Amino acid sequence: MAKIKAIRGMNDILPDQTAVWQYVESRVRNVLGQYGYQEIRMPIVEHTELFKRSIGEVTDIVEKEMYTFDDRNGDSLTLRPEGTACCVRAAEEHGLLFNQTRRLWYTGPMFRHERPQKGRYRQFHQVGVECFGMSGPDIDAELLILTARLWKALGLEGHARLEINSIGTSESRRVYREALVVYLEQYRDRLDEDSKRRLSTNPLRILDSKDPETRQVLSDAPVLDDYLDEESRTHFEQLKALLDAAGIDYTINPALVRGLDYYGKTVFEWITDSLGAQGTICAGGRYDGLVEQLGGKPTDAVGFAMGLERLILLLETLELIPADVNNAADVYVTAMGDQAVAPALAIAEKLRAALPKAVVVSHCGGGSFKSQMKKADRSGARYALIVGEQEIADGTVGLKPLRDDEPQQEVGQDELASVLANKL
Repeated sequence: MAKIKAIRGMNDILPDQTAVWQYVESRVRNVLGQYGYQEIRMPIVEHTELFKRSIGEVTDIVEKEMYTFDDRNGDSLTLRPEGTACCVRAAEEHGLLFNQTRRLWYTGPMFRHERPQKGRYRQFHQVGVECFGMSGPDIDAELLILTARLWKALGLEGHARLEINSIGTSESRRVYREALVVYLEQYRDRLDEDSKRRLSTNPLRILDSKDPETRQVLSDAPVLDDYLDEESRTHFEQLKALLDAAGIDYTINPALVRGLDYYGKTVFEWITDSLGAQGTICAGGRYDGLVEQLGGKPTDAVGFAMGLERLILLLETLELIPADVNNAADVYVTAMGDQAVAPALAIAEKLRAALPKAVVVSHCGGGSFKSQMKKADRSGARYALIVGEQEIADGTVGLKPLRDDEPQQEVGQDELASVLANKL
């Protein structure tokens, strides 16, 4: 019978990889905690209508990438392709938004049916940060300052550059969109196929095109900045001043737009040049109209998302994972003979109580001295504890170093915890 394999683009994270994930997640959690952000956890399945109303029915995500199905009640459900709409739905449903300010974050799997590539999968994991009830550019700036601090915590300072833009209000974008379409229609035959399709669906996304011929056409296209409303322009100028004061370097990218319909005013991306073409590691912006669009009261909002797979790939590519990030044991407790099993388990349990930060692995399954020592070595432990009939009779434990040339020594069971505390 053939073995069943994982679905293409949906990957297992194996035990030797989880330590790196935990390391990155802990750094994220610590930085967000410093700024007073609270974690929220949402289900991975939502009503399909949530994403059609928030993302936009003519976006690539809704048209081509969502995992959508009818459940037994005939309801159309979708595996979440992104987290912002879910967070807005949850916060609004539970009364967290009206006349309140909120700083929220979440992490977990998202799902999009697209071509798997390096650092990008059909099931992928994101950290999302969402802020509600704050209209000024100061919260936009805080998010960018916060993210810069996270790069520093991960050793990525200098490996990620910030690009920002303002895409104005929906009305200013409408006027600009009309001017852009009029211009691009003159050169339709020179546009790539995706851009031709987007002309009638989402023309601003053409600005993101990587096709050389389309890029050449765009070089003389109308510029969004010329169509910005005064409120958006003032907001953007104030944001730049705050970033300058905080010492955050940035580049203004007039072609930067976000792929989701709900964005307005500030948009930004953190980009690395160390991963080839797929260089965006964090992106976001303001979405002041989304809460109202989903049935709530008008609420100012801004946020970002970062893909953990791509972030971890970057850290590995740059060799920035600390050497001590692993799942290795500190101590491996062996039991030589049936009579030693119960005492060995008891010794291991006492060590866990006395040294709560130590990883103490008990050997189970029997075996010869040689085979147990091999397993102790493979565990990555720094020390093996040898518990046999003689040690039980003497009230001692054999302490065998596995990573250096120290001699093996006999240690009294009552002294064992303090001896190990000094060595680990």
